[in-house]
Amino acid sequence: MKKILLLGAAGHIGPYIVPGLERFYELRLADVKPHPDGREQLTVDIARYEQVLDAARGMDAIFNFTVNRSHPALSFAVNLRGAYHVARAAVELGIPRILHTGPELIIPRYQPEFGIGDVPQQPGTGYYGLTKYLSMEICEIYARAYGIQTVCFQFNGLGPRPDGAVVGQDFPPFTIIWEDLVQACRLALELESVPGNYQSFNLHSYPSQGKYSLEKAERMLGYRPTAGLEEHFRRPVLKKS
Repeated sequence: MKKILLLGAAGHIGPYIVPGLERFYELRLADVKPHPDGREQLTVDIARYEQVLDAARGMDAIFNFTVNRSHPALSFAVNLRGAYHVARAAVELGIPRILHTGPELIIPRYQPEFGIGDVPQQPGTGYYGLTKYLSMEICEIYARAYGIQTVCFQFNGLGPRPDGAVVGQDFPPFTIIWEDLVQACRLALELESVPGNYQSFNLHSYPSQGKYSLEKAERMLGYRPTAGLEEHFRRPVLKKS
């Protein structure tokens, strides 16, 4: 079994995807705060390089799900410096694979359009978007310079698969369900290589909207989102008598 260091294991994503990944990989969970389900994990501050380095020893890949959105100092330390520490540790330890994550950075620029594919990133002026955009630049530089196979997933919302009719709410573009994210993580890990050693992918579970294309993820990763989720959001049409 491949050994994976999962940083951000106690955050907004880690606790929901670990059950789907631990059946296939040996996971080493790490975070700066306790795990909400009481799972055993390492205490690792991604802003401190030596802690990241020690946690990554003996691993086959590093998954980085850490994030800080609101604090001006911590967001730089976690989002930007943390990505640098992950890449640097991978080089020092000879770890061949990194899975990085970030927000979508194209919706505001392409809001009225449809069929948007692999277009240039548009981070805007928000501090969070800029730190995450620069973190992707760091990952790409290290990937190309040192041959680290690096995949970056970009999405907007995450949540469970609907189990019935959804009333009173809608799903925003770039929403992905946990099962689809687990699938994508496995596909990224099993790939032999990606072009240029680094690729970022739009990722979501609702292609029926027709706004943001999954063609690149489908072609390079073999990603196929769970079919038929739009059925949960359909509304009955009232006919006039």
